[in-house]
Amino acid sequence: MTRTAIDAAAGGRTRPASRANRRVGRALRLLGLSLVVPAVLLAGVWWWTGQAGNFYFPPASEVARYFADLWLFDRVSGDVLPSLGRMFAGYAIAVVAGVVLGTALGLFRPLRTAADPVVQFLRALPPPALIPFALLLFGAGDWSKVFIIALGTVWPILLNTIDGVRGVEAQQLEAARSFQIPAWARLTRIVLPAATPRIFAGMRTSLSIAIILMVVSEMVASDNGIGYFVLESQRSFAIPEMWTGIVLLGVLGFVLNWLFVVMEARVLFWHRGLKGNSDA
Repeated sequence: MTRTAIDAAAGGRTRPASRANRRVGRALRLLGLSLVVPAVLLAGVWWWTGQAGNFYFPPASEVARYFADLWLFDRVSGDVLPSLGRMFAGYAIAVVAGVVLGTALGLFRPLRTAADPVVQFLRALPPPALIPFALLLFGAGDWSKVFIIALGTVWPILLNTIDGVRGVEAQQLEAARSFQIPAWARLTRIVLPAATPRIFAGMRTSLSIAIILMVVSEMVASDNGIGYFVLESQRSFAIPEMWTGIVLLGVLGFVLNWLFVVMEARVLFWHRGLKGNSDA
């Protein structure tokens, strides 16, 4: 074998490894950049609260100590798990309702035209304003909170699903009909896959709304949950404890958003490739 052939064979073997090394290096650089700003802000807050002597902004070290005492893992079963259970229940109802109704409204124009005034009216209602109605309808239990969360989070999913379904190219549907592909196959193989990127965009927006409504709903007629804990701490002037609840909500929001992004990347890997966003 000539030296040229040996070099070519060696290059063919090392190219995937070098590409993997580039990906790892790029990921490490991005991770480092993403940690710079939070680290600087945390250091600034730690220093300022340590020397400020402000009752409403206790030292970060004190908040961290209370956080470890309260949430690792003292109040997890009593407050965190009930909050997450209600949030995920309302969010799941919103996802199912938003995708099903949005698909129907996106496919059938007369139905969409007839329902549009009702949709626009209902989505303009602030969900917290319906808390008294939810308490009358479901009482002070979990279902009133699930109702508020579901009602407030359904609209981004519904509207994005409608836009995604309407964005399917008519030529694709006409070609499918000409080949006598059944309606269910057209829905599951053409319409929903094409609308999935928009659906996931609405789901990601709704996830942050679900966290907000989880907290708001727990601040009224509740005896547990993170929102209840934050409000009760504020009322009793337990300021460090109040800040631990706020920090916990931020951590939960960050983690849930990160998990959603990971899931979205796995489900929509084909879409990232078509858009030219896949790692090379």
